[in-house]
Amino acid sequence: MTKEQEAMLNRINQYAEQVMADIDPQKTQISIQLEKLKPIMETIASEQGRPLEEIFIEYMDLASEFSVQKAQQFKEDYLDFDMVQDDIYKSH
Repeated sequence: MTKEQEAMLNRINQYAEQVMADIDPQKTQISIQLEKLKPIMETIASEQGRPLEEIFIEYMDLASEFSVQKAQQFKEDYLDFDMVQDDIYKSH
């Protein structure tokens, strides 16, 4: 993920925190969530001279990539924690 892509993802996510604070993402259809994000994506599309559809697609790709990275980091952190626990148990 480039710095520009990361900045765009952060910008959209910050906007999402404001406009979707009362929405449960697990219970709300993606189409409704994307509709709430449409204003910020339209702004970004206008600033970059790109079609709105490209911004939607890029956002979805970046959000997915970010989610995979977070899951991988969690897994690595958990494995590190597991190893530390194993070392503690072995020493007793």
